[in-house]
Amino acid sequence: MSLVSPDSILSSPVLTANLPAAPSIQPPAAPPKETADTTQPVPAARPLSLQDEFGIFFSTFITIFLAEIGDKTQVTVLLMSAQSKAPWVVFGGAGAALIATSLCGVLLGKWLSTRISPRLLDKAAAVLLLVVAGMLVWDVVQGM
Repeated sequence: MSLVSPDSILSSPVLTANLPAAPSIQPPAAPPKETADTTQPVPAARPLSLQDEFGIFFSTFITIFLAEIGDKTQVTVLLMSAQSKAPWVVFGGAGAALIATSLCGVLLGKWLSTRISPRLLDKAAAVLLLVVAGMLVWDVVQGM
């Protein structure tokens, strides 16, 4: 059994016959310093497609939904709904509170993203979560 190497395929006469030479790629010449326009805004990132936005939405929904199942907030809402005999009012209040806390998180995240690199932000979040986990473990060990 003989294997064909990628080099033999790319150098095949069928692929290379009558092809124009590749143009050389040169970086654009820098304008002279005295005429350089530094007031040009940085080009904006390409807008997200509808498919990208739905992907982000569903990823966020599933992550938060799974994280909140059985959380103290859900237990609190369950108890308040049972005690108040007005489950839809409790639902509205809890929903408004979750929207408000989510808005705070989104606004803080947006503000931090303009001041801190994503890599540093990821590391800071990881350290913060580890500290919180350590404090919870310490609390459990102290309670024994």
